[in-house]
Amino acid sequence: MRAFLTAVRFACVVVIFCETSILANEVDSENAEDLFNRRIMPIFRSAEPSSCIQCHLSSVDLKEYILPSHENTFLSLRDQGLIDVENPTNSKILKLIQMGQKDLDEGAKLIHEKMRQQEFDAFSKWIEAACADAELVNRSPLSPSQLAKPAKPDEVIRHTRRSSLAESFAKTVWTHRMRCFPCHTPHEMDDSDPRHQAAIKKQQEFAEKHPELVDRLDLFQRTPEETIDELVRRSRETEPGDYPMLNLEDPTKSLLVLKPMSKLPAKVGENELGPPSSSDPVSHYGGLKLHPNDQTYKAIIKWIDDYSQAVHGNYKTVSDLPEDLWIGTQQVVRLTSIPESWPVGETVQIFVHTWDEENQAASDEPVAFTQGTVTPRHMVNGTLLVIAPRESATGTTSPDPFTPGKFIVKVYRDQHGKIQNAPTLLLGETDLVGTAELDQPKWREGFRFAEQIDASDLK
Repeated sequence: MRAFLTAVRFACVVVIFCETSILANEVDSENAEDLFNRRIMPIFRSAEPSSCIQCHLSSVDLKEYILPSHENTFLSLRDQGLIDVENPTNSKILKLIQMGQKDLDEGAKLIHEKMRQQEFDAFSKWIEAACADAELVNRSPLSPSQLAKPAKPDEVIRHTRRSSLAESFAKTVWTHRMRCFPCHTPHEMDDSDPRHQAAIKKQQEFAEKHPELVDRLDLFQRTPEETIDELVRRSRETEPGDYPMLNLEDPTKSLLVLKPMSKLPAKVGENELGPPSSSDPVSHYGGLKLHPNDQTYKAIIKWIDDYSQAVHGNYKTVSDLPEDLWIGTQQVVRLTSIPESWPVGETVQIFVHTWDEENQAASDEPVAFTQGTVTPRHMVNGTLLVIAPRESATGTTSPDPFTPGKFIVKVYRDQHGKIQNAPTLLLGETDLVGTAELDQPKWREGFRFAEQIDASDLK
């Protein structure tokens, strides 16, 4: 009996092995068209986005490179340099699919891993089979109108990559994070730094008194990328009636700017503050850290707006993209002796242009600017933002306009409240008050060493 059962088991194993081998041979023997219909077309027909969303907020999807025809899809990819007919496994389309493997966000990498691997396996097997068809490989190129590719230009696709937006975040928002020190920047505190001891003690006392708020304080993470993820996570978990951390419908209503522009909560006792609020009226245990229409406010609003446009897929052409990137610096300009006729609180923009000695003219485009409001002492203070062209947004170094020389400063007044309705607006010639020269400024860092411009010198 035992011998009989052993024989039966052996026979079953043989049958299963043979069936598996037959199936494997059938798959291996599939021609390129069969593989395309079985593996590629389901990606094309799927209503779900491809793994491209791991790296791109919008503008590109793998199915945009697929045509209903096996032959035309191959020729389209070949003609765009996305298939290497000499070395199929080295095809660019396969490298693009695998880009998610390089993602520093381990969570995102894990979420999309299964889909990414399915796409990679499908395309690699189909490409290898198609490249074995010499007649197909040597066919004439398709016309440009027949190529399958995203409708948006490469510049838009690059700009809306998560990594590109993280780089601009690092240079525009992240550089201002120390305005939130120490409450929202715990990773910036150094136990060994004597200057941080008071802040550390204050944080410990706050945590003991308000343990329910400790998790909400940890806003700026260790890296810009992690910080964006935290801002997005909190935005998705917004309580009904509260403002989101990032308001993609109206950036000016984002808690990221509303909180630091808000006052302390109202008192509930003689010396006790009420809980902070994330709905109207917004209140902030840290009090006022940011003023509406100053340069930091403008930079943050501009980045949120850029992120919103990318998420919503509103960038269609290169001309839709923001023309510049604003990078924060520590250099300060101060406009003094402002006439009494300029109302306190009025927004003023100051642009810095280089001087072209050869042509005896100021540069057409500014190299830096700042924005501030007229103070009761009738002056405007502002930390300069460097205006970097969009093309340099992914560069490894920031441009440095603060070299020795002569500069022309142009001052603009927002007399009609234009900026209130459009926070990212740069004022134009109709708002120009006048210009002044800055000859050999030292451009030292900090408000103490601000470069001063006397408003009475404006021409």
